[in-house]
Amino acid sequence: MKSLLTALQQGRLIELPDTDKTKSLEYLATLIEAIPDIGVDGGIIESVLSREQAHNTAIGKGWACPHARSGHLGELVCSVGWSQKGIDYGAPDTAPVHLLVMYFVPDLQKNAYLKEISALAKAIQTQSDLQNLTGMADLTEVRHRLLDAVNLALEAMTPEVRARMIKLEEKHANIADAGTALPADLLRTASALSILCLPSGKPIVLGQDRELVEILESHEALKDDLAQHGHSEHQGIHLLLRTTSTYQPDRVLYECLAFRQDKK
Repeated sequence: MKSLLTALQQGRLIELPDTDKTKSLEYLATLIEAIPDIGVDGGIIESVLSREQAHNTAIGKGWACPHARSGHLGELVCSVGWSQKGIDYGAPDTAPVHLLVMYFVPDLQKNAYLKEISALAKAIQTQSDLQNLTGMADLTEVRHRLLDAVNLALEAMTPEVRARMIKLEEKHANIADAGTALPADLLRTASALSILCLPSGKPIVLGQDRELVEILESHEALKDDLAQHGHSEHQGIHLLLRTTSTYQPDRVLYECLAFRQDKK
């Protein structure tokens, strides 16, 4: 499950802000299209939705693995979305989907994709922590469970891969720059930023876009939204939570992806 490990390492794990299936798939497609040198400029969501119409990609026990194929060269990549409430995905077992792993599969990576999806399905069937998804409280717990699953699957892999695993466990994933290849109907710009919340006082937003920082720091419900829901919206700015770190005394650092939605 190398591409899943890479997605966790590069910050492509988010809490989905919507329980609508199509919108959730759009968010994950956006993350993939933002990968530098991905080799495509849009079209991933259309491919994913077309395949969903032909065959539901829910694999049971709260998981779904949608994918898009491409004739472009490149690596097998994925993005991961977590929904605490669950998404009505039309799964064969009728269970709501809590974890979506979206794959982008270049033609030359078909075998790698089949090997990875097989390993993931086996992990889900054999690891109880990957079956009880309703009890997960936040994105940090989701990350830890996925890391544990990947760790077990990679035990027989090369020392190189195991070294990457150790490195990943020692620190939180770096937030990758969102890049510019984002669907125009979803957002105009995307920025990675940090938000420090103290026990008292307003949250402190750390980012390069001064206007964005000022807008978010004026949002009175920002701290509560991130703590309770993992996402927020204010004056056309949407926030998606990537990772959460806690520090003493009672300080919380949120790493987020912020984007502006076009006004209609």
